[in-house]
Amino acid sequence: MNTPTTTAAALAGVRVIEMGQLIAGPFCGKTLGEFGADVIKIEPPGAGDPLRNWRLIQDGTSVWWQVQSRNKRSIALDLRNPQGQAIARRLIAEADVLVENFRPGTLEGWGMDYETLSRDNPGLVMLRISGYGQTGPYRDLPGFGAIGEAMGGLRHLTGEPGRVPVRCGISIGDTLAALHGTIGILTALYHRKVNGGQGQVIDVALHEAVFNVMESLIPEYSAFGAIREAAGSALPGIAPSNAYRCRDGYVLIAGNGDSIFKRLMQSIGRDDLGRDPDLTNNAGRAARAAELDAAIEAWTEARTVDAVLAALGEARVPAGRVYTAKDIADDPHYRARDMILRQATRDGHEVEVPGVVPKLMGTPGTVRSSAPRLGDDTDAVLAEIGFSARDIAALRDTKVVA
Repeated sequence: MNTPTTTAAALAGVRVIEMGQLIAGPFCGKTLGEFGADVIKIEPPGAGDPLRNWRLIQDGTSVWWQVQSRNKRSIALDLRNPQGQAIARRLIAEADVLVENFRPGTLEGWGMDYETLSRDNPGLVMLRISGYGQTGPYRDLPGFGAIGEAMGGLRHLTGEPGRVPVRCGISIGDTLAALHGTIGILTALYHRKVNGGQGQVIDVALHEAVFNVMESLIPEYSAFGAIREAAGSALPGIAPSNAYRCRDGYVLIAGNGDSIFKRLMQSIGRDDLGRDPDLTNNAGRAARAAELDAAIEAWTEARTVDAVLAALGEARVPAGRVYTAKDIADDPHYRARDMILRQATRDGHEVEVPGVVPKLMGTPGTVRSSAPRLGDDTDAVLAEIGFSARDIAALRDTKVVA
């Protein structure tokens, strides 16, 4: 774990109630928690957040959980029970932020619509992440990150031309929604504090978060009727920029800057291309991208990845290997920048996990506590809002909490 800083955390004093599950809402809570927010995660008694059981399991708990829920406190509370809903409202009344990623209408059905919650807490900032947003004709359709990636335009561009669209390998739609939600929360908190504003609702749709990073997709269609298509590892309209085969793998080379292109051509022994007046700018190079890719790969195919990277590093041409998890774990640069940390679990293991991003020099993010077991903090959290030990025992007897 990080060594705690003596400087107050950037979000110290901010209390977050996290009702989300799996990825989008919890990733937002994770980010806020890393910078000092007190994140109280409400989970259903029994199984808890399904992420606890996703992918590779160690002693009954996903190792993914150890990252996604660090710096959080867990309260096991039945939100389908009226008593549980009343407890949740008491928690939210004393919070700065509520994060939820249920289907639209779920909280309203539990008596936790924003209008009701804000009567007791006018400063409440409420992040709502859903497949299609809280309004619009698709509002009530079930949505997942993969569907958001497709509707946002990303899936059409992933994969090889003419073949089935592929996913990028991670749940990028959920994570993009979480990051947009985090931006919204910080913006709303700033407005509340600096401008004397009230709290507000932040409405993030999965497909809109994906669409927001799709670069020139719509402007190009609007201006030219151009529909961007899948291009494999190339970057259409920008050249040369691609993955190139070596004797023992692939390297990515981005030689698309004018001066970089000349240095690249010199490195591969093709000064003739570097001096070609038709290739002095990107438009000319893009028109001959296939020719340039063939010339570059003719050079890389005869060399190892390490040899290619050494030569291009000396020439100051951006290039890199295609990293696996092992490559990342073994890389000294990751270690030097604290991007791989050793984190203890509450079951007595140690696991290496990603560090904290972004890096703030004055108030850096930290890992202050490991991910909780289900309900680890139920008693402490309820005591903070006035429940006695007897009250808590009664709630536990009726299975409202665990």
